[in-house]
Amino acid sequence: MASRWRHLSTSTEQPDMQPPGVLFVCLGNICRSPSAQGVLEQQLRQRDWRSQLRVDSCGTADFHNGRPPDPRAVAAAERKGYDISAQRARQIEPVDYQRYQYLLAMDRMNLLNLQSWAPRDFNGEIALLMNYDKRRGATQVDDPYYGGAEQFDRMFTTLERVIPQLLAYLDERHGLSRSKT
Repeated sequence: MASRWRHLSTSTEQPDMQPPGVLFVCLGNICRSPSAQGVLEQQLRQRDWRSQLRVDSCGTADFHNGRPPDPRAVAAAERKGYDISAQRARQIEPVDYQRYQYLLAMDRMNLLNLQSWAPRDFNGEIALLMNYDKRRGATQVDDPYYGGAEQFDRMFTTLERVIPQLLAYLDERHGLSRSKT
């Protein structure tokens, strides 16, 4: 898959007038990345910045394509006031490197996949989500899949700490608060 993608070009197809895009990426797109998407989308709604940023999530593997988030992630989201139940898992596609300027991995393994599949002329940011955490404790968002409800709650606590910091970074870079429509 990586060698096929290596020769794609993104520069001619990237729309100039599109708002910046953030794509959260984990392995199966049923726990961490849809949860991060839900947290960021709610933050954007609360600030009335929905039109200022495009947000999505995906996985590097196709294990769960078309399925809703893990029921434990949905339950943890509901306990925190988020609704991620309508999301459906999907695998990253080459066009995602054209659509999204920020590809944010939940862990190092998925980061390495994103980096190795990136077209040579991709000029966005591929990083760990936790790079935006000024506290600099954890470097990854732990995968709660093999744990219980408490791991899912802990994951949301982590996301709720780092997502506002990511949003502040994006606001600083793109003037989201100044270009409110």
